Amino acid sequence: MDPLRQSPSPSSSQASSPRTLSCERLGYVGIEAVLDQLKIKAMKMGFEFNIMVVGQSGLGKSTMVNTLFKSKIWKSTMPGLRVPTPQTLQLHSMTHVIEENGVKLKLTVTDTPGFGDQINNDKCLRPLDLEFLQRLCRAVNVVPVIARADSLTIEEREAFRHRIQDDLKTHSIEVYPQKCFDEDVNDKILNSKIRERIPFAVVGADREHMVNGRCVLGRKTKWGIIEVENMAHCEFPLLRDLLIRSHLQDLKDITHNVHYENYRIVRLKESHALPRGPGWVNLAPAPSPAPGPAPTGTRASPGPAKVCRWAEDNSDEDF
Repeated sequence: MDPLRQSPSPSSSQASSPRTLSCERLGYVGIEAVLDQLKIKAMKMGFEFNIMVVGQSGLGKSTMVNTLFKSKIWKSTMPGLRVPTPQTLQLHSMTHVIEENGVKLKLTVTDTPGFGDQINNDKCLRPLDLEFLQRLCRAVNVVPVIARADSLTIEEREAFRHRIQDDLKTHSIEVYPQKCFDEDVNDKILNSKIRERIPFAVVGADREHMVNGRCVLGRKTKWGIIEVENMAHCEFPLLRDLLIRSHLQDLKDITHNVHYENYRIVRLKESHALPRGPGWVNLAPAPSPAPGPAPTGTRASPGPAKVCRWAEDNSDEDF
């Protein structure tokens, strides 16, 4: 029997999905110029990136952000100065524009001063950390790190890493990159290697020192210079590669397409459950009203499609 005349199997997805056929081109059209257009537009508009650092006072959050972007983004407290612990938790945000080789990045950094300062941490995740991460991982991409990793030996660092990984798995805390968002085999292989090293053991430093005739970014101690970009000293290069060089756009896409949309749906459902008042819009499809003038003091109801569109356009008012 001719294979082309065989009837397709009911379980075959090709029978119901349209086929994509290749066509023979007669000459150059210029489709590849779309990439140049996107690049020019991106260079004009620049990029935006929001990052929040969470941790106790004195862990070096400000220094880590400065090291991450090699800029004086956040002023860190001078060593030796005792700053009183804040009584309430207040979020502090600061926005900077960083330019590198003509590419502009609008960076917004949010700090959480005094998070958990009054709680003892005996080298493990505290109940406050676990509760916080369980809620946070449903709203943003979470990348945990081991701060001030130079205070631990290599053996202590690895043991600490495994304890944190076990806590994250036990309490179902999904950190970035999430397994469910691995799109292909290459992404799965790369992200699996990243997940094995999370949390990254990092050391922050925003000063340069001379080491063997080289100017390196590091922190000077009485034992020597800790180079933050040396994988033999810490894993800061892995963190920078993840956040900036390899996964920055993916972080933005997941935040916009997954986390924000989930948040938006929840808020729309909450607004739908509120008591009805002036300007209430019913999101559920409703039968079209009978033709005729609207009663005095009321507004004629548009069709279902227009109602849903009105709700989408005004949904941000609830945020």
